[in-house]
Amino acid sequence: MGGSHDHHHHHDEPPGARGEPVDWKLHGVKVIPGDQLDPNTAQTPGMNRAAAINAARVGAQKIWAGTVHIHANAKTGAHHHGHLESVIYVVRGRARMRWGEKLEFTAEAGPGDFIFVPPYVPHQEINASTDETLECVLVRSDNEAVAINVDIEPIEKPETVLWVDPVHRLPK
Repeated sequence: MGGSHDHHHHHDEPPGARGEPVDWKLHGVKVIPGDQLDPNTAQTPGMNRAAAINAARVGAQKIWAGTVHIHANAKTGAHHHGHLESVIYVVRGRARMRWGEKLEFTAEAGPGDFIFVPPYVPHQEINASTDETLECVLVRSDNEAVAINVDIEPIEKPETVLWVDPVHRLPK
């Protein structure tokens, strides 16, 4: 056969495929306690993301997972996640999603609901509650945490409370 389809990535092989013994203690199941998530990940104004599963923490190659807390009444700016697929599971609170060229479409989700966001879809997450933090679990289809802020005039303007830290500067 030959050609460009012959290349193997080491992480595509099952452990021990090359005959070497596997240290399952090192390369086995990992539990990441909820109080040890890593906030040093791509941020969008209005929300706090914290990574649980990524390449740096557990060696994940194909997925990223973490938590998102959106403060009461807060709205993110319009953004998309590039080529990544996202799944949001609502743990607590009420999520309102807006999406589209002008964020003209809307849907709501509550505890126990899943939200799927396809690649490149411009969207805005909104905490529909005025007094309760919206808590979600977020899973993405790659180990990068891509968040590309989009310059759309949203129907619901983001709060002026922006997430700024040494890694995430104020938008220009």
